[in-house]
Amino acid sequence: MNPGARLSAAIEILDVIEMQRRPAAEALKDWGTSHRYAGSKDRAAIGSLVYDSLRVKSSAAWLMGSDSARAVLLGALRSLRGQDLDAVAALCTGEGYAPAPLDDAERERYAAGTLDGAPDHVRGDYPEWLAEAFGAAFGPDAVAEGQALARRAPVDLRVNTLKVDRDKALRSLAHLHPEPAAYAPTGLRIAVGEDGRAPALAAEPAYVKGFVEVQDEGSQIAALLSGATPGQQVLDLCAGSGGKTLALAALMENKGQIFATDLDGRRLMPIYDRLARAGVRNVQVRAPKGRQTALDDIQGRFDLVFVDAPCTGTGTWRRNPDAKWRLRPGALEERIKAQDEILATALACVKPGGRLVYATCSVLREENEDRLRRLIEAHPGLLPVDAAHMAREAGLPDLAAHASPHGPGLRLSPLRCGTDGFGIAMLRVQ
Repeated sequence: MNPGARLSAAIEILDVIEMQRRPAAEALKDWGTSHRYAGSKDRAAIGSLVYDSLRVKSSAAWLMGSDSARAVLLGALRSLRGQDLDAVAALCTGEGYAPAPLDDAERERYAAGTLDGAPDHVRGDYPEWLAEAFGAAFGPDAVAEGQALARRAPVDLRVNTLKVDRDKALRSLAHLHPEPAAYAPTGLRIAVGEDGRAPALAAEPAYVKGFVEVQDEGSQIAALLSGATPGQQVLDLCAGSGGKTLALAALMENKGQIFATDLDGRRLMPIYDRLARAGVRNVQVRAPKGRQTALDDIQGRFDLVFVDAPCTGTGTWRRNPDAKWRLRPGALEERIKAQDEILATALACVKPGGRLVYATCSVLREENEDRLRRLIEAHPGLLPVDAAHMAREAGLPDLAAHASPHGPGLRLSPLRCGTDGFGIAMLRVQ
């Protein structure tokens, strides 16, 4: 496929995503299935165009004066990729499956369009209905935080210290040019290419052998802040596919015991292969019974209960840019209800003197500080642990600068520390 045809394909897929409200990954997969002549490089390039357009959907539409798929793609080529007018006009010829030529209005908008007068949610590329929540969370930085969440994310890896140290992992992946992470002592970061493509890690020997796991540095930090140590009894209550379970097992040096469970048993399925590849031996997986966790026999016995709560995922928009436009207020309400229920379950599992760590990949106060405030009000014996103390105890004192101004714990974000958006807090049970 020529570059112009790739633009046309991206516009077609963006139309499907908008009209059918489908996840981008599904729309791209279906397009690839019905257009088998497109090679892997074509599909990757088209996917990158689609995701880049979704990152800046709102501001791109404002720049071009239209919210059509074509206008959004053109706006993204200008604002995110920095392509000049002549280069884009050369791709839009109407020949060989290329998009139709630019009309006079498009040329004028592309050359001189600005975001002057645009509201904050447009300049920050987040949904209008979340404007108030973003303002409450970030204050005057709301637009800048939204823009940071619209940028491409790097590939972050966690070195599995059950098998290798970071120096060996760096040598094993030297051809991918990894760099040490800014905070996490076992973290690595690989920059994505100019086209947004990430390396095929599943084919890398270092990954196959379990030397590294794909995990955002913010997620790694959440595990580090938990203070898990060898010999403890730990419950990972929302384990999902096991990313934090593996990180906790490495911190515990395979000593003690981790129970891993999740309300959605389907999300647990990848954990078995991941545990085996990583050489983890101290994890017991508890599949749910229906929609209930199988925890009746182990309540009140844990030194640490880790809750990576299901949330709106607003902190992961760099990796899932289509998700922010599919999110609706009802989803937030459902997540808040689930978070309160999960926190109540978690609290029943912590032994006196134990700790409850609550984390979300959300940047919203409603899912972080507000949930903890409600829990503490209902249980006066819960003591929030000072964020600076958490950071020092984890050997990460620089993180104290990211203490939340709204309540217990820390706040991480792409703008402030280069990670996904996270809320992380610790409560001690008296």
